[in-house]
Amino acid sequence: METGPIIWRPREDDLENSNVARLMQRHGIADTAELRRRAAKDPGWFYPAIIEDLGIEWFEPYESLLDDSRGLPWTRWFIGGRLNIVHNVLDRHLERHAERTAVIAEDDDGSVVRLTYAQLDQRVCRLAAALSGLGVGVGDAVGFYLPMTADVVVALLACLKIGAVSVPVFAGFGPEALAARLEDCHARVLLTADGTRRKGKALQLKGAADRAAELASRVETVIVLRCTGEEIPWNPQRDLWWHEVEAEASEQWPTAVLDADARSLLLYTSGTTGKPKGVVHTHAGVQVVTAKEVGYHLDLRPAETMFWLTDIGWMMGPWEILGVLFHGGTVVLLNGSPDHPSPDRVWAMVARHSVTHLALAPTAVRVLAAHGEQWPARHDLSSVRILGSTGEPWDASSYEWYFRIAGSGRCPVMNISGGTELMGCLLAPLPTEPLKACSLQGSALGMDVDVYDEQGGSVREEVGHLVCRNAAPNMTRGFLGDPQRYLRTYFERFGEGVWAHGDWAYIDQDGYWFLTGRADDTLKIAGKRIGPGEVEAAAVAHPAVREAAAVGLDDPLKGTRLLLVAVARDPEQADDELAAEVAAHVAELMGSAMRPSEVRWVAALPITRSGKIVRGVIRRVLAG
Repeated sequence: METGPIIWRPREDDLENSNVARLMQRHGIADTAELRRRAAKDPGWFYPAIIEDLGIEWFEPYESLLDDSRGLPWTRWFIGGRLNIVHNVLDRHLERHAERTAVIAEDDDGSVVRLTYAQLDQRVCRLAAALSGLGVGVGDAVGFYLPMTADVVVALLACLKIGAVSVPVFAGFGPEALAARLEDCHARVLLTADGTRRKGKALQLKGAADRAAELASRVETVIVLRCTGEEIPWNPQRDLWWHEVEAEASEQWPTAVLDADARSLLLYTSGTTGKPKGVVHTHAGVQVVTAKEVGYHLDLRPAETMFWLTDIGWMMGPWEILGVLFHGGTVVLLNGSPDHPSPDRVWAMVARHSVTHLALAPTAVRVLAAHGEQWPARHDLSSVRILGSTGEPWDASSYEWYFRIAGSGRCPVMNISGGTELMGCLLAPLPTEPLKACSLQGSALGMDVDVYDEQGGSVREEVGHLVCRNAAPNMTRGFLGDPQRYLRTYFERFGEGVWAHGDWAYIDQDGYWFLTGRADDTLKIAGKRIGPGEVEAAAVAHPAVREAAAVGLDDPLKGTRLLLVAVARDPEQADDELAAEVAAHVAELMGSAMRPSEVRWVAALPITRSGKIVRGVIRRVLAG
């Protein structure tokens, strides 16, 4: 695998004034390589050091750092400590920075909502009080099916404030996918909206939320945000208007004092078979990882502004919100398309809000690049200091365009990679080291990562399995209700002492890290991960489909496009019209983002003796 030359080198400010430079100076560490080694090998030094350096506050200090008596997969952290994420990302800022802008949210139509830290606190307290009044308490799950507005920040922090578990679900999913997640986590309350707008068109969410609430047996209350003002179905025994709920609630509400391992987030992600996995995260784990990564790897400083084009239904939504607010910054959100109403939407937002940290996935960059360089050239992008990216591997031409156009060749691309199960990164650059195009530079601080061959041997200059050999506070506490599936997913290949992440990785001759794709069948469509089993189940739910296999093929725009190979119950009906009907059926159940680009009819699917579909064979045949 050929890798290119170094394209960016640290500036004087990066070397002297970055957050990670401060940490290194404080502890007499000479270079970044030494910091990475020490952070990975000595957790007893690293975590107390960064907690002090970053200023993470505890209600009660932890008595011991970790307990790994049950092995790496079940390591517990910060034993005896008590805290709450909301204290660190909101409450503590109110004394000195109450009037600083916390959130800027732009909607599809160009309208803008701004919330100061004081205004955010007031709204968070009101919703927290309302949820408590509905009987929501510590450990109770609250589902989100919301557009990416300022209200998602309120919802996230309100749930965390009272100790409830936030369960954000991508608003592009259909009702069955939403219901499966609500049922799995026993959610009693669902937060949704009447609808949203995309490229000027109103899209209803309430109907899908209603259907999901009917399918999920435990949902008692649906709180509805008014976004579009369109007429919607209403159940007076169950539904409440969000604005009325907030208006009637108290402006002050206490922040719950929680154990370090109290659940904070339940994030659903997909494997190659079976139902979606409910990934359990804790208050301490999420607090430490978001503060660490946004602070050291993205180098966000107080009062700076981050615009990461993402969604609350994916890990990066909560990651961005919590990480930015911890550091006293401003988080910028877009509920809309990056090229609507004109191809310069993103660039105009950067200039309008003086964005210092801009982050776009490769798919988004390819969309914007296709419109031409004249659109970003219309705007002053000089405020941008750091570029970010995650979600999928880069191609060289798109990366070069992003580096040259969005950052004028002066801003590093902090290309990070990890996963929902980590609520953070395995690989991430630091601003104190040079970068090669498309590289991830090296390990995220605290992560002992390597590349293994099939036999478990460490390799260089050879594509292999991305692995992690140590525990970290941000690693999931397992899959909800399914500990064995957690062990099978990450610890079966190389044993319980090695986390096998499922990505192909490569380390070049100079020690730079690159990702080349997924090592399993999990699909990433426009940076969103979905299991083929969910798509296949949706296809087979159509009465004309007997069997189906979902695979991803390379796509120049999305990175991966979804293709469905299916066996019809009646081969004589297997035509283009039925194929289009099946694709529409999948989109109806799974959401339009998961609509297959093509449905191909075959006589039979290749399967193993145990009946497992051999998707790799299908992929290779389709790719020629």
